[in-house]
Amino acid sequence: MTQVSSQPIGIFDSGIGGTSIFKEIHQLLPHEDIIYLADSKNAPYGYKSKEEIIALSKKNTELLLAQGCKIIVVACNTATVNAIDVLRSTYNVPFIGIEPAIKPAALNSKNKAVGILATKGTLSSELFHKTSELFAKNIEVIEVIGAGLVEAIEQGNIGQPSTKQLLSQLLQPMLNKNIDYLVLGCSHYPYLIPLLHELLPKDVVIIDSGEAVARQTKNVLQQLSLLEKEQKKASIRFYTNRSEEILKNFVPEFPVKYLDF
Repeated sequence: MTQVSSQPIGIFDSGIGGTSIFKEIHQLLPHEDIIYLADSKNAPYGYKSKEEIIALSKKNTELLLAQGCKIIVVACNTATVNAIDVLRSTYNVPFIGIEPAIKPAALNSKNKAVGILATKGTLSSELFHKTSELFAKNIEVIEVIGAGLVEAIEQGNIGQPSTKQLLSQLLQPMLNKNIDYLVLGCSHYPYLIPLLHELLPKDVVIIDSGEAVARQTKNVLQQLSLLEKEQKKASIRFYTNRSEEILKNFVPEFPVKYLDF
């Protein structure tokens, strides 16, 4: 299928986390129509097998392509590192992925110690290990699986004391190693940044990939002459296969519909 500039951008994630990526893309490209799929029913992807992640990613991609999307943003670290190569070789549409921004953390760390908070599916992936080996040779990388964090965010429990306590426990191994950079390796985690600022020393720099993903999306659309040419009000559609109310809390100004997928 030949893509045209007036077609929408498609975004999918294993739930609401990718809305952090959506916000960066919408801010940078305010006239682009966007369709967002929240596969909350299957969240988190981080504990699923590679085969399951690929199957879910294909299902999401096909739904977005059926809606005429001109580019697909895989707004999920786990899906990117496990499935994006398969997606690119299967479908004739550009894909943008998201992976932990270990490179800037490793290059800028003065303490030579950086923390990575991510899902099991991301930390155990081949792509993550290749990136880590390439850029963090002389750096101590403290990897922590954010067990329970995606579930807490998906259930709307960010403000609960139990979430703060869980996050505090997960950060402890990193604090013990005196990290000066914390890389967020899951698109859900930017919603924890206010809590992280409370729990981390002031000099720890938090890196998430949202802005970089938005810039890359714009670059690819520009290169392929697919940027929206009209200065119009964008049509934004959100679909979820779980609670509309929870997704609506993260994007209150946009319509959210239930879709059984």
